[in-house]
Amino acid sequence: MLLPSWMDPEALIAFFGPWALWGVAFVIFAECGLFAILPGDSLLFTVGLLTATGIIQHSLFFVCVVLTVAAVLGNVTGYWLGRLIGPPLFKPRSGFLGQIFKQSYVDKTHVFFEKYGHRALILARFVPIVRTFVTLVAGVGKMDFRKFITYTAIGGILWACGITILGYYLGTQPIIHDNLEAAILLIVFVSVIPMIVEYLLHRRRSRQQKVSNSADR
Repeated sequence: MLLPSWMDPEALIAFFGPWALWGVAFVIFAECGLFAILPGDSLLFTVGLLTATGIIQHSLFFVCVVLTVAAVLGNVTGYWLGRLIGPPLFKPRSGFLGQIFKQSYVDKTHVFFEKYGHRALILARFVPIVRTFVTLVAGVGKMDFRKFITYTAIGGILWACGITILGYYLGTQPIIHDNLEAAILLIVFVSVIPMIVEYLLHRRRSRQQKVSNSADR
């Protein structure tokens, strides 16, 4: 793939050497809460493959637990960063910055997460880049933390365990192993589908609501 070496999951894992699992856990932590431009899905899939072949010498269960904890902790960090930077970033001010960082945006975000928060957190987990920012926005919008941690944990388990297990069982198949880069690109594409479906369903519900409101007048 035409990507820098730090975006190549195999190169990253090779760089970490005997500390591969812990290095990957740190990358997953950072990608889920601090820095969006890091491999996520492809890295989990590759870890599953290398666990199955014995290159990563830990049990699949242990690997899944470590990566799930890293993913959830990353999201929690992103949430609290959002809570901390929200007030100073969106305080009333004049000029260009005042137009970009409006308090009304935070209010709308809060309403959005109160209504769609659980689905947004679970679905966004499977979308690269979006999973980093959705938790930051949840913090800025001051989403209820108990609700946040519940659904981000569900999403973390489904994502970290699901893709790692997929790599564990499918990655050793010759057709997948010999075409790993194509398989990784396919995973990234498939990961975007849930968010697209949810967006289309949301638009459909909005249109139906508008028609219903017009009929009532």
